[in-house]
Amino acid sequence: MPHAAPPPRILLPLIVACALFMEQVDATVIVTALPAIARDLHEDPVALKLALTSYLLSLAVFIPVSGWVADRYGPRTVFRAAIVIFTLGSILCGFSTSLTDFVLYRIVQGLGGALMVPVGRLVILRSVPKSDLVSALAWLTVPALMGPVLGPPLGGFITTYFDWRLIFFINVPIGILGVFLATRFIDDVRAETVPPLDLRGLILVGLGLCGTVFGLGMAGQPLMPAWVAFGALGIGIAALAGYGVHARRTAQPVIDLGLLRYPTFRAGVLGGSLFRTGIGALPFLLPLMLQLVFGLTPFASGVLTFFASVGAIAMKFAAAPILRRGGYRGVLVANAFACAGFIAVNALFTPLTPHWMISMLLLVGGFLRSLQFTALNALSYAEVTHEEMSRATAFASVAQQVSLSVGVALAGFVLEFVRIERADASLTQADFAYAFVVVALVGLGSVFFFLPLSRDAGSELIAPRARETIPDPRGDVHTPS
Repeated sequence: MPHAAPPPRILLPLIVACALFMEQVDATVIVTALPAIARDLHEDPVALKLALTSYLLSLAVFIPVSGWVADRYGPRTVFRAAIVIFTLGSILCGFSTSLTDFVLYRIVQGLGGALMVPVGRLVILRSVPKSDLVSALAWLTVPALMGPVLGPPLGGFITTYFDWRLIFFINVPIGILGVFLATRFIDDVRAETVPPLDLRGLILVGLGLCGTVFGLGMAGQPLMPAWVAFGALGIGIAALAGYGVHARRTAQPVIDLGLLRYPTFRAGVLGGSLFRTGIGALPFLLPLMLQLVFGLTPFASGVLTFFASVGAIAMKFAAAPILRRGGYRGVLVANAFACAGFIAVNALFTPLTPHWMISMLLLVGGFLRSLQFTALNALSYAEVTHEEMSRATAFASVAQQVSLSVGVALAGFVLEFVRIERADASLTQADFAYAFVVVALVGLGSVFFFLPLSRDAGSELIAPRARETIPDPRGDVHTPS
């Protein structure tokens, strides 16, 4: 194949940004369509939590291997393949006729997304001159911010006035264009050396995460006997414990647990995981309550939840001065209480609550949660060395996706438990109130990881002349509540 033509300075990041935009919109557009999908597939809406957890879990399992695959087979080849896999998964989701089909095809989508975003970022890191690197990567934050804003109302509009299957079919022309542009403008810049793949560690991590999250997600569901759910949970926990032993004996483990020796990384990943577990439940709980209990259309539900993402974008302009004034430890501790309160306040919403009030509370809650995410994403890498950065990014990305999956599974488990206690298959506002309070308390538990931080933790990140850092294009974009 002839050498790809050199792209204009702005074209390469735009190609990657378009792929990221497709992935982010798809990840957020589905949340307002869940009740309609459940109705069409003749399933309980709570069971559709598996469609969310399977996608997020697929991301978590395959993200760690994305860099190795790109080094082994070339970033352009892998990037194009990722777009094809994601697009194929989208088509299959649109043709799903059962919950089993839908969950399986969401896993396929997750595989494509897990390769598409990190490898796309790698393409830019290896192809763009360092003098243009920060501005090039800044373009990737645009779809990361806009995807969660457009996703819920777009999904609601399509579901209300057309058919939910169209949500997945609109990815097809974008995917075809992405493959063409990647072939035409992306060079296949390969690494000089490829480290060995920790295959045993990858299998243990994948088995552990899948068993744990799916075991929790299937608990209380009539899809299979209870012993299967608890068996999967037990296997998952045992596999994760086995990986802990394996990681200490391996020179290059797929997830480097040794990074937890840094207090800031430990707080950012472990405390951040508890926080994201609470937040991860919101995109699942809120649309279900607004549609199934309050009687809103998917479009009206999507417009209401849209305000949380607007608040998240508004915070981006205020984060730096807030962190300079309050410091990372002070902001993280105080804001954890505030965020937990704005999660719990959802339990007080009723069908009579004015929509403007719901919108304003969601907007402020989105602002505060985005501030917490920004602080966590920066603080996690404060003590990590340059040589450890890729391993730290993989670890943090996996933890982020797993915590969001656990949040959805936990919320679904609470709803199922409350319904079983009432011996009633219908969902009520009180059921959702219990779930909101439980996930708020879980998120508040993150405080215990933030309190041990020193008062000056992360101070070098907010110094007036702090060095410029490369933004993470994925960030916390899978929390569009």
